[in-house]
Amino acid sequence: MKNQTLSSSHTYHTIVIGAGIAGCCVAHFLQKKGVDVLVLDRSDIPASGGSGAAGAFVSPKIGKGSALQQITNEAYLFAKEFYSQNFAEYFHQTGVIRIPKDEADAKKFLEYEVFNDTSYQKLSKQELQELGITGDDSFLYKEAGVCDAPELCSAILSTLPFEQYAVEKLIKNDEYWQIGEYKTKNIVLATGYQNNLLDMQYMGVKGTWGSRGDYRSNLDLDISMHQSISVSANIKGVIKIGATHVKSKEPCMVCDGEPLKSLFQKASTMVDTNDFELIETYCGMRAGSKDYFPLVGSIIDVPEMFRLYPRIATGIKIKEPIVKIENIFVCNGVGGRGFVFAPLLGKMLAEYIVDNKTIDKRINPDRLFLKWCRKNKTLKR
Repeated sequence: MKNQTLSSSHTYHTIVIGAGIAGCCVAHFLQKKGVDVLVLDRSDIPASGGSGAAGAFVSPKIGKGSALQQITNEAYLFAKEFYSQNFAEYFHQTGVIRIPKDEADAKKFLEYEVFNDTSYQKLSKQELQELGITGDDSFLYKEAGVCDAPELCSAILSTLPFEQYAVEKLIKNDEYWQIGEYKTKNIVLATGYQNNLLDMQYMGVKGTWGSRGDYRSNLDLDISMHQSISVSANIKGVIKIGATHVKSKEPCMVCDGEPLKSLFQKASTMVDTNDFELIETYCGMRAGSKDYFPLVGSIIDVPEMFRLYPRIATGIKIKEPIVKIENIFVCNGVGGRGFVFAPLLGKMLAEYIVDNKTIDKRINPDRLFLKWCRKNKTLKR
């Protein structure tokens, strides 16, 4: 897939590796800042990994006001405006109902209410029944919605130079990084769970296998919902159910050839699925960090830090600044909320690269390095 003709020199200000929603958004905001950007992906189809298999809901996080809830909801407010203003065709503001999982969860919802800092409406069990939905008293977020995941990524990439290329290694030549025939001053790694181009173990990125099913249905369902899984509104005769969260290294063994079985069973307890007819199954691995916060910013030069501080694993103090790999950045660890986080993270990283704006400490990967060193038994030995 090629959207624009490359310059004869094949030289860019920034190359983004990865055409999922995170990579697409970073490239979008870099281009908005007037820099020459190129997106590379091993597949010629955007969002061919975790992004394509996502439920792609854009809704707030509920809870007791944690830092993770706060940044998630900041990202949610930014994302719904970004999609509505720029890619409204692929973002459906159906509203999203957050339904308690069980009686114990319903009690927690009462505690969560004081921390609901985004616009919402309470729905009683009876009101849900009138909508054809089974569940306890719930929260309705009218401005939330669901994205057409692959189509949205394709729409963003349609305005950007994009090439299919499987990146196997990064080579530094003078002031430029060399990737095959391409040269670039900066590199952004938006590679998801496949994190093998550099030593980035300290970030603790782990993959969670997810499957989503798209079903043809005539069910009159105008609103989307989430109760451990997500069920979308009926959009043009299609209802999306997703996504699973399988942490096994062999997800196909766990699914036993039926990745959507548990999803469909759960959905059937929420709405009437009698006429649902499976159109297509999407599967992919999404990446999350150890502490569930995203990872955005520079990458630490781990070998150099070990050289400077050979006893770093023992807890010795180190002098600032931490040594970074020059002109390489990361945008990763968005977990199951990629379509919520990606626009805000993309904007933040573009401002960091171009304007040297400080990265929010909540998402800066540096936060994980020293803790990783001190907990790594191999390093201590």
